[in-house]
Amino acid sequence: MVTVAEPHNAPDTRYETPGYGRVDYVYQIGKYEVSNAEYAEFLNAVAAMDDTHHLYNPWMDGGGEHDRDSGGIVQLDWDKDDKVNWLYTVRENRGNRPVTYVSFWSACRFANWLHNGQPTGPQDLGTTEDGAYFLGGVTEPPNDSISREANWRWAVTSEDEWYKAAYYDGGSGVYYDYPTGSNTPPTAEAPPGTDVANGSANYLSGSHLDTEYYTTQCGAYNAKPSDSPYGTFDQGGNVWEFNETIIGRYRCLLGGGFSHSAYRMNASFRDNEGHPARGYDHVGFRVVRVPEPASITMLLAGAAGILACVPRKRRR
Repeated sequence: MVTVAEPHNAPDTRYETPGYGRVDYVYQIGKYEVSNAEYAEFLNAVAAMDDTHHLYNPWMDGGGEHDRDSGGIVQLDWDKDDKVNWLYTVRENRGNRPVTYVSFWSACRFANWLHNGQPTGPQDLGTTEDGAYFLGGVTEPPNDSISREANWRWAVTSEDEWYKAAYYDGGSGVYYDYPTGSNTPPTAEAPPGTDVANGSANYLSGSHLDTEYYTTQCGAYNAKPSDSPYGTFDQGGNVWEFNETIIGRYRCLLGGGFSHSAYRMNASFRDNEGHPARGYDHVGFRVVRVPEPASITMLLAGAAGILACVPRKRRR
């Protein structure tokens, strides 16, 4: 996790009014996208006896849409005390790649599990069904019926949280166009990257960079400045990321991915086609948390306060 301070920052209004990126509290966001290894740990904790809410997608084991095998987890059955149990293992060389084929509802349940202290047990109110989101045992609730609870500790990113961490430079009060601290697209090339001016990323530039895994290892682009000003990696390219914002019947996707061009990584672009009950080969997610109160006090003591931002055009 990396800390995003500078609360009460001005929003980015270059593309739309009232704009995006204003967050009035200090928070922490995943430095990387949630990985296959992390998600497999979650499955083994709450889906070993019965995967009530379909947290595991069989496409994680290969195949899937468009014949792009970006999945990274295998479901195995084994006997224990004369009962059939599920065991989830990470596929070879895929543990540190972002998890894909995860629906928005499964991402919410992962966040609830973190909120509840990563317990082991069936998918109920103490593990996956309450916490940051009250899902109440409904596998696919109505899209507009679920929002973040007031007492949340861990959650799927909101659009503003995601946007600020990706594009905002708290030191200068400036919003960039790309999540590598640049107004020029990063270079599409294999990790660790060579572009020390604009960074490097995994996105479509004529062809896929990797036709075996499609995704790259989380944080593999470590040639500066491939991270954002706050120190997050892969918010541009690799996989799109679900966030909480509702757009019609769907949830917003941000950041672009291995299957789309550099334009989709631009701050001006937000995708409105994230069906909350679907898992996609090119979509993952990232989580946020609020620090303990004592930590927030210390962070606020060093925060710069309200910062100005540059003018914006209409956001598409």
